[in-house]
Amino acid sequence: MKNFRLAALGAFVTVLLTSGLAQKAAQHLLSSQELKSVVPTEFFFRGQKAPTQLRNSTGFQTADGKVTVGALVDTSGYSTAVQQKYQGLLITESKLNIGGSELAPGEYGFGFADDKFVVMNVANEDALSVPYQTDASLKRPVPLKLVEDGAGYKLYAGRKWVAVKPE
Repeated sequence: MKNFRLAALGAFVTVLLTSGLAQKAAQHLLSSQELKSVVPTEFFFRGQKAPTQLRNSTGFQTADGKVTVGALVDTSGYSTAVQQKYQGLLITESKLNIGGSELAPGEYGFGFADDKFVVMNVANEDALSVPYQTDASLKRPVPLKLVEDGAGYKLYAGRKWVAVKPE
């Protein structure tokens, strides 16, 4: 009877440990429901707020639970000079490698302009600028999406894309 209790206790502990390990977050693209809970309705950039476009948002969660999101914003209230570079928001809780350059955690504006993917701090100062690629074979380009690519992602804006990898 004593051996049975020990075996039962051992089996119970094994089930609890297996269950705990199975619940560890895996790196994944965020679902539309997850995006609704993390994408802000407005984003502050260069002295004013702009509404975000939830329908044109995307993001991922790393294995340690840190989130990175991107969304297009309505830039109609901004000057033409700002509109040329600023198309969306990028919020990341983890360090990113974007097109071979490092980006620290934070809140940024981004845009695809002049053959470059540009990331700017909220004061509209460039934090990162890398060349983007173009995928002419893409069947159905959409305004903004992430596609898994090995251990990282491709961030697409239409046919333009840049490699994004959490570090």
